[in-house]
Amino acid sequence: MKSFLKKWALTLMAGAMSCVAAASESRSVPPAMGDVIVTASRNSEALTDTLAPVSVITRDDLERLQSQDVLDVLTGLPGINFATNGGPGKSTSLFVRGTESDHVLVLVDGIKVGSATSGSTPFEQIPVDQIDRIEIVRGPRSSLYGSEAIGGVIQIFTRRGSRSGVVTPSFALGGGSRGDGRIEAGLRGGDGNTWFSAGLNARTTDGIDVRPSLNEPDRDGYRQLAGSLSAGHLFDNGAEVSVNLLRAEGENDFDGASQNETDTVNQVIGLSGRFAPLPRWTVALSGGQSTDDADNLLDGAFVSRFKTRRDTLSWQNDVALAAGHGVTVGVDYQNDQISGTTAYAENRRDNTGLFAVYQGSVGAHDLQLSLREDENQQFGRNTTGGVSHGYGFAGGIRAVASYGTAFKAPTFNELYFPNFGSPDLKPEEAENVELSLQGNHAAYRWAVNVFRTQIDDLIAFDSDLEAPNNIDRALIRGVEAQLGTRFGDLRLQSYLTWLQPENDGDGANRSNTLPRRREQSARLDVDYDIRAFSAGLSVYGASDGFDNIANTTPLPGYATLNLRFGWQALPQWLLQLEGRNVLDKDYETAATYANYGASVMATVRFTPNQV
Repeated sequence: MKSFLKKWALTLMAGAMSCVAAASESRSVPPAMGDVIVTASRNSEALTDTLAPVSVITRDDLERLQSQDVLDVLTGLPGINFATNGGPGKSTSLFVRGTESDHVLVLVDGIKVGSATSGSTPFEQIPVDQIDRIEIVRGPRSSLYGSEAIGGVIQIFTRRGSRSGVVTPSFALGGGSRGDGRIEAGLRGGDGNTWFSAGLNARTTDGIDVRPSLNEPDRDGYRQLAGSLSAGHLFDNGAEVSVNLLRAEGENDFDGASQNETDTVNQVIGLSGRFAPLPRWTVALSGGQSTDDADNLLDGAFVSRFKTRRDTLSWQNDVALAAGHGVTVGVDYQNDQISGTTAYAENRRDNTGLFAVYQGSVGAHDLQLSLREDENQQFGRNTTGGVSHGYGFAGGIRAVASYGTAFKAPTFNELYFPNFGSPDLKPEEAENVELSLQGNHAAYRWAVNVFRTQIDDLIAFDSDLEAPNNIDRALIRGVEAQLGTRFGDLRLQSYLTWLQPENDGDGANRSNTLPRRREQSARLDVDYDIRAFSAGLSVYGASDGFDNIANTTPLPGYATLNLRFGWQALPQWLLQLEGRNVLDKDYETAATYANYGASVMATVRFTPNQV
């Protein structure tokens, strides 16, 4: 039965793509030609013009898909694998194109986030109700953003108001199985040149017993309270200033003998401004702070605390040289600090990065060149670069060839954690070669990306030293294919990923599959709208994998099916019903950690201006 479900899901999704074996670059299908992204080049550009492989999720997508967390949003997108320690709120790792979980750089409203101790981003703590838009750029982007951007860059934009002169409240209330509940309220709007947004949401679940093998038969619940604030003003001279705040507090239960609860606080605050000293010269200034705090408890008693703080500053200059040609130059500064109950040999470091980007178009040719030099307080200089060339054929088809390098500085845990860290570690370095073919047509979009990534000095645990060491090398080859189209009231979105994420080191694990990566994964979204009613399904399938570097602990393949329904009862009221994992599939993305079985969630949404 298990084998049948997996083969059925993969066959169904591959069949939906067989007409062109490719995909849309956005979950909004088909995206409007005017869609604009900023993450791929640090500059505003049309989605159809970017040379990078990009996926975009809009607020409409989040509500249509009835997404409950960021894991829902990103699962099944090209090149993305997740591993979670069991249910909502539990520790989650994201792997982009087979790279490590700390090889993706994450921004919230332009501010870099993540833990300086572990190097990862707590995606499970980011409240989806406060998200307006997500841009995912795959492939190395260290030449734009510095350390971590080996697998790609994910930028999350929180919800904003408009300057339409209309103030719009919103409200959503949901409840479901296992004590799942959620509530969201917001107020957004503006007048003339000023806009604002305020939102608050709460989420709770009784959860499941996430580690049945430990014989602690209890439910491991999760509770979250989160909110966002943002405001901005456009001056008469064209200058613009904005401020944003996102804060999430969580209480997470789990099984363990030394600790069984973690209370978290994750916060991002940023301030940015933009003005044009000359008609062809635009200056952007931004600064912010992200914090990642966690208190660990055992049966309510305090055990330990970890606190990380990241301060960032950026100065960017965009200069238009001529029609179709422009350069971007700037400097980024970052300072990381850690504190808590654990004594680290070093508890702070800073990094300064100088970057330059050229973008140009001549006829059917598009070119992007990027170069960056980072000066790290601990590791000295690291230079990265990238080049992408695109050629447009007749009929909306374009071919792109790219090459890029990237690096990742070791984390504080890898360097200084007591009785574990190794202060002599070197940064991990990577290079990527990629070819892609894209088609942008009136009714559909598609793309195929073929890439090869090699990572040197990969940091892994060295059993001889009993510490992390630069002992490994990884070779990752992959193909991503996507297709998005719409036929009247029916929309289809499909994704397919093939990966060969191999250990390429010289040890006993050479040629083994990297842990927790799935070599094949696929997703199909189908949605149908008719008058006031909507219905949809999402099928996701993943092949077998392994939980450890020695490939001795298997992770069986699996497939899940989600169903969703909507009814626009009144112009201002939307009723939604979602069934998740309706086939009640039993699966693991991390060994010994259970995931949710079948569940249901009903939601009512109120938006006065909704039509």
